[in-house]
Amino acid sequence: MNRRRMAGVCAAAMLVLAGAVWAAEHVVSQKGKAFSIKKLIVKVGDTVKFLNEDPFSHNIFSLSDAKSFDLGSYGPGQSKSVTFDKAGTVEVECAVHPDMKLVIEVTK
Repeated sequence: MNRRRMAGVCAAAMLVLAGAVWAAEHVVSQKGKAFSIKKLIVKVGDTVKFLNEDPFSHNIFSLSDAKSFDLGSYGPGQSKSVTFDKAGTVEVECAVHPDMKLVIEVTK
């Protein structure tokens, strides 16, 4: 492999690693049939960990264009995570407890 091509490969690898280093993990717990926060601002590439601190199951989901997901049912003490890869507004709810609502603003 010539030096110019090797330098390009190294530069690309450094950009990938830099993105991983700057990404953050945010924790949103569920307790008392409520999210621990009503609105969260994250950056593209960040991850939100949904931690169930209730004595029963939750099923967190979003049908938003910016990020559509369904974490499925998970029980007490368990968590599931979502990485946000696109800017926009994400409305999050619990399929088991419809009064649980959270808005996540994903910025660049």
